[in-house]
Amino acid sequence: GSRMGPQSSARGACTSRCGMIATPKARAMRATSLMIKRFVGRRGATMGAGTSSAGTWWCSRAHSRRMAVRCASTTSEGRKSRVVFLGTPDCARDVLGRMLDAASAADSMFEVTAVVSQPGRPRGRGRKSDAPAPSPVAELAMQRGMTEDRILCPEKANEEAFLNALRKLDIDLAVTAAYGNFLPQKFLDIPRLGTLNIHPSLLPQWRGAAPVQRALESGQAETGVSVAYTVLKMDAGPILRQVKRPLNGDEKAPELLTELFETGVQALLDELPSVFAGEAASRATPQGEATLTHAAKVSPEEGDLDFTKQSAHECHNKVRAFAGWPGTKATLKVKAAGDDAELKEVVIKIITTQVSSDGDAVSAGGVVELRKKMLRVPCAGGEWLELLEVQPPGKKAMDASSFINGLGKGASVYI
Repeated sequence: GSRMGPQSSARGACTSRCGMIATPKARAMRATSLMIKRFVGRRGATMGAGTSSAGTWWCSRAHSRRMAVRCASTTSEGRKSRVVFLGTPDCARDVLGRMLDAASAADSMFEVTAVVSQPGRPRGRGRKSDAPAPSPVAELAMQRGMTEDRILCPEKANEEAFLNALRKLDIDLAVTAAYGNFLPQKFLDIPRLGTLNIHPSLLPQWRGAAPVQRALESGQAETGVSVAYTVLKMDAGPILRQVKRPLNGDEKAPELLTELFETGVQALLDELPSVFAGEAASRATPQGEATLTHAAKVSPEEGDLDFTKQSAHECHNKVRAFAGWPGTKATLKVKAAGDDAELKEVVIKIITTQVSSDGDAVSAGGVVELRKKMLRVPCAGGEWLELLEVQPPGKKAMDASSFINGLGKGASVYI
């Protein structure tokens, strides 16, 4: 199915009412929406668009430029085109912000009529908060003045109450960015001009939940973002536009994800005139299968590094790909100065690395070199992984120099 967008924990969302429904479930949704209004009221004064949420997505503030799509109304009724936006985490919040900015222009050709997000999830370490907080997307929608009956957060997108609410809005176009829920055919049939998805890869490469992470993990030299029509098969629809992005080898997933969505929403806004004119669909290019790859969901265990079995490049690419969540960690053996000192195992998080081929790592015999600004770790294949930034247990992230100083003079480290 078409589970939309890259992997996200999507922590926090809102549940809003559908005014025409009077079922017990609808009444529960109404109670939740009132909680959300109070929540946003407390936070709205301090959280602007682009402010980071407590969720696990690591997406920074959207591009500050305001790029509006300006054109005369294209509908036969003489009204602006109606767009529904679907998204959940911080990076989708940034996309929504750009679309709301574009829609607010006096001569904009469209309006954001409704926002759809995943329902609330408890926050905090124990995930037992009194009430689920709204998602970054739902929170921004309320802060920007959207009424609660236009913020829809169904558990699943095949719920009839949700689909009926959308049908009554007479939607022209749906736009998705990291929504995270399967979109059934009943949903896809509603928007008159179809559904467009911003997907952070060069489709058909990396279809699925974690395209940015898998692109970096693979060590490829280029990635990009696609604006593609949504079909029932996941990320398989015709491509309206793609923008390529060369990779230099030191990008990390959170920052790259943000950048690709910024590029993608601008590409989408540039294409909207032809979409609303009914011309875009005929220009969209069907996807081939020759370069098809799947971006499977990332599991926490994938962040474990084994220097004795993995090459320096493999480890470096995992550090880049899994930055933020789930992160990467490795076990080092540390021996303090003195003949009687015991060898202790320490599990540290690896934050920033680089690869070096200077010297023969095989002959190092498992000894980690302690340099002034780095730890040089011998890896399988004969190259070195240079640790530039780490996080010891119970401490904040620090540069390698600070970590080495904390070991004490004369300490030794082994893999």
